[in-house]
Amino acid sequence: MDAHGPLCVGIDPHPGLLAAWGLPDDATGVREFARRVLDAVGGRVAAVKPQSALFERHGSAGVAVLEEVVAAGRESGTIIVVDAKRGDIGSTMSAYADAYLRDGSPLAGDALTVSPFLGFGSLGPAFEAALATGRGVFVLALTSNPEGPSIQHALTSTPSPSLVGGDEGRRSVARLVAEGVGELNAAELSSTGGVLGSMGLVVGATIGDAVARLGIDLAAVRGPLLAPGVGVQGAGAADLAAVFGEARRAVLASSSRSVLVAGPDVVRLREACLRAADDARMALR
Repeated sequence: MDAHGPLCVGIDPHPGLLAAWGLPDDATGVREFARRVLDAVGGRVAAVKPQSALFERHGSAGVAVLEEVVAAGRESGTIIVVDAKRGDIGSTMSAYADAYLRDGSPLAGDALTVSPFLGFGSLGPAFEAALATGRGVFVLALTSNPEGPSIQHALTSTPSPSLVGGDEGRRSVARLVAEGVGELNAAELSSTGGVLGSMGLVVGATIGDAVARLGIDLAAVRGPLLAPGVGVQGAGAADLAAVFGEARRAVLASSSRSVLVAGPDVVRLREACLRAADDARMALR
């Protein structure tokens, strides 16, 4: 992020984008789409984020392309965040951790997005695998979809030791997730002495005042904050400042459509990427 700017470019081969690029809606089209994106941005941005579902929709051939993307990203030196939002329990979560976070797996990038809504503790195998292999995890906390608040803003029956009385003595689900990630990072950083821990959060850039209203201290997380919604989805510098406040320096702004619409020409894609990186750098100073 310091070297290239705080930008993560999504590799999202939506059917509409494939059509706009003159590519077929099949695994061959997805392969060419991903190749052009990586040619344009590989080694020039902090991270890229292939959306797993848009590869999986083409079956085993699409998953094979995702494996190629992970390998090509590694060769370019660009961090690969596999956006799979996995979340389950017990042996199933362990299997997901093996698939996406263990050395030797063709699907294992540098980080994985996960969902904590079967209980934060259910993600233990992912956290353990990431720490054991030098990878990272981004945990969904506050997303920008309209259905998200019904779960993420809900107050739990777990009281906060710092608050007393009525609803004010309870924490939101999102706050519990943020505090859980902060505890993991505190334990890691106490031994490594680093700046940011390996565990991060996904916090939508268009969520308005939710962070402040729910009493969440994002700076205390001490981990990277993946922020979808920058660019076409509407979040600009003022939104980023309002949502992230003192935690702005930990934000990795995620942008997909605002860069990808510049394709299929690789030069135009690269120019759009560099503009988006500059915009994110200015917004998050």
